[in-house]
Amino acid sequence: MPREIFQRFLIEKRLKLTKERIEVLNEVFSAHDHFGPEQLYLRLRNAGSKASRASVYRTLNLLVESGLVEKITRTDKGSVYEHTYGHTHHDHMVCSICNRIVEFYSEYLEQLQDEICKKHKFSGVSHSLEIKGYCETCRKQ
Repeated sequence: MPREIFQRFLIEKRLKLTKERIEVLNEVFSAHDHFGPEQLYLRLRNAGSKASRASVYRTLNLLVESGLVEKITRTDKGSVYEHTYGHTHHDHMVCSICNRIVEFYSEYLEQLQDEICKKHKFSGVSHSLEIKGYCETCRKQ
């Protein structure tokens, strides 16, 4: 299904679904993990792909624009992404030292956001919550 969604998106943008774009799409959806563009490029190269670094970065931007991938945080090593299609909403805690990312979900926070929107007569359609701090391992050091 992600391929069909991406293909429709590209058609609307009058862009082609190239071999390189398919390879990037498949690699992004091969696992549910957090990744940086450079990591994605290296995984593709190790798998034998001929996709250029520029193609990987451009395709990743298109995947974000299509709604299939989300930029979740920015660390000292660059932006971090994850694919969102087929996964339930969640938020993130990011360690400021080791960049470890912990996913979490809180029904209470979701309800609180709805109440705040209602109070302000605001119709929220999406949100992103990121808590920066220190993971247990880094706090002990």
